[in-house]
Amino acid sequence: MSTETAVLPGDRVSAGTNLARWAALLAIMAVVLYPLAWLLGTSLKSPTEILSNLSVLPRNVTWSNYSDGWNGFTGVTFATFFTNSALIAGATVLANMVSCCVAAYAFARLKFVGRGLYFAIMISTLLLPHHVLMVPQFIIFKDFDMINTPWPLILPKILATEAFFVFLMVQFMRGIPRELDEAAKMDGCSPYGIFWHVILPLTRPALVTTAIFSFIWTWNDFLPQLIYLNDLDDRTVPVALRGFLDSSGQSDIGPMFAMSVLSLLPVFIFFVAFQRMLVQGINTSGLKG
Repeated sequence: MSTETAVLPGDRVSAGTNLARWAALLAIMAVVLYPLAWLLGTSLKSPTEILSNLSVLPRNVTWSNYSDGWNGFTGVTFATFFTNSALIAGATVLANMVSCCVAAYAFARLKFVGRGLYFAIMISTLLLPHHVLMVPQFIIFKDFDMINTPWPLILPKILATEAFFVFLMVQFMRGIPRELDEAAKMDGCSPYGIFWHVILPLTRPALVTTAIFSFIWTWNDFLPQLIYLNDLDDRTVPVALRGFLDSSGQSDIGPMFAMSVLSLLPVFIFFVAFQRMLVQGINTSGLKG
């Protein structure tokens, strides 16, 4: 008695559709990852080969690009630039998470006079180009003698000036049932207790999202750091990468590409670590009936 299973036409169509989808996804992934692969390959090429060889793979691997780039220039190593970027990005992440969460809690859960007007003004700041604020902010920080210090990059975050993150958390907190607040009030919780024991634990996914974007945006930021940090010892990674190219035409292209590859590693590590926490927060902090 035969045990062979007949293959239906619908199964062939389904298999062909899945194969086409996988092929399309692989093609898209190849296009998206090609610049990264080219950057990695170029970081291992000599300066002359960078200009002559446009392929991804180098003909002769030049590992010295990484050592030369890490040694930096004018006596300042790239470890200093990485340290500066890490300190500023870490302080920005912490400041945004604390200040934006507190401001969002006030807008989403508390009742006070002018709440709607203040919230509308905050949202309207999203329409204001950041470059418009640079000159008045620079004048203010100069009057406070904060130029050439990290404070102009960190202090605004402490004051919850990132309207996008405040709006993100407000929308998330509005989805938390009000019954939890009422139950906490019946147990004797003050507004501060409700925020600390009820709202804050449930807002973990929004906090992680804020941390991810704050770190990536600050780590890759260039213009504000170029304006406020003048000394070479205080520069961050994006500004330091520009230092490999000077106005005289002399450039260290190989070390610049090598340090560009290393500058991507903290972003990948931070995103992967916090993405795991984001998935865990969504799974564990959901409300169950």
